[in-house]
Amino acid sequence: MTDRSPLEAVSPLDGRYARYTEPLVPYASEGALVRARTRVEVEYLIALADLAETPLEVDSTQRAHLRGIYESFDDEDAALVKQIETEGYGEYSATNHDVKAVEYFLRERLPEDLEASQWIHFGLTSEDVNNLAYRLLVKPAVTEVLVARLREIRDALVELAREYRALPMLAHTHGQPATPTTFGKEMAVYASRLGRTLGNVERATDGLSGKLAGASGTYAAHHAAYPEVDWRSFAHLFVRDLGLEHEPLTTQVNPCDDLAALFDALRGVNSVLLDLDRDAWLYVSDRYLGQEAADGETGSSTMPHKVNPIDFENSEGNLSKANSDLAFLGEYLTISRLQRDLSDSTVKRNVGAALAHCLIGYEKLHSGLGTVVPNEQVMREDLEATPEVVGEAVQTVLRREGYTDAYEQVKRATRGREVSLADFHDLVADLDLPAEVREQLKALTPATYTGIADELVDDIE
Repeated sequence: MTDRSPLEAVSPLDGRYARYTEPLVPYASEGALVRARTRVEVEYLIALADLAETPLEVDSTQRAHLRGIYESFDDEDAALVKQIETEGYGEYSATNHDVKAVEYFLRERLPEDLEASQWIHFGLTSEDVNNLAYRLLVKPAVTEVLVARLREIRDALVELAREYRALPMLAHTHGQPATPTTFGKEMAVYASRLGRTLGNVERATDGLSGKLAGASGTYAAHHAAYPEVDWRSFAHLFVRDLGLEHEPLTTQVNPCDDLAALFDALRGVNSVLLDLDRDAWLYVSDRYLGQEAADGETGSSTMPHKVNPIDFENSEGNLSKANSDLAFLGEYLTISRLQRDLSDSTVKRNVGAALAHCLIGYEKLHSGLGTVVPNEQVMREDLEATPEVVGEAVQTVLRREGYTDAYEQVKRATRGREVSLADFHDLVADLDLPAEVREQLKALTPATYTGIADELVDDIE
């Protein structure tokens, strides 16, 4: 293998963004896949030895040796597997088959006192190994890397929500000034949405399932060799012992409905975060959010003053790419001609790339949230400049007091016009209202018209 500089990488995932994607290397790299295949083959060999019907016996010392093959699997081991596949090694010609190369590699690594070469990969098709190996990688990649970063984002959102729960801010619907809210409540909305969609990801990850049923999903080779063995029960226990659900009815391939559900759940999370990226970008543009400038950082090659919302923009780009890839993967991997075609094999190799774009998007968003600070002065100035937003409150209170044309009165006084609070005071002064109601309406300001926004922060799920 040749060590290449990130400057020589074909993909930015292993080049420009390598420092961000590094946590996924143990789960998304080719070496990781080879190691996972080795684990499946070793555990399958041991499981065969546990069957009373087979003559294979593996003692505790030999089991420890076998498991040590994948537990201590390193770059040299991965290189040897690759050599067996592409060049050949010792008595083996080049296999031009990645799973067969793992089988021959294990033959080379068997304990000297264990005659078990014929039992490695016994009765299996390569997809039995691959479908399990991929899920053994995808599961921790999601739970230990992606979910961990998503929890950090959610924690940051919860912190912002609680700290700024009462900070009034002009809302915008259809891009126009609308009923005021608080910055904290808006962050709470995202924290709650992220919490719900994150739960979907965790449930989908728990539901990942594997198959071990042979070349057409019928256990034909297994049954031919040992018809007295309950191979369905064997497969069920074997797959469950690997930490996966068992998929009992398949063709040669696992139909991948479980992966599609996971990819869809990740897209749900990413869509929430894309919404947040775009809102944060607009808040920065409107100066509702200020950004802390990093020492030495250049915002623009020609405009020295600029502090650009690059983290949110980068996150948006990567999450959009991730969602495109995840949609493609979810659609493609659930379709296979008749009992199997090979097109899914090359497509599956891109799962890691989709997860990597997710991770970069999460890292950048988390970084962006850590550098923004709400600009209270700008928010209050904007509120003071849009007194017309209290018109909703005025017409609603007047309705309560029996004015059936309240909406129309306020509309005539405000729509399409420049309005001041004094205009509302004049409107109220001409109406037959109890003194306390008139005072209530005169006390209204955009900054105080936020309902129970601060209390809603406590409803974060």
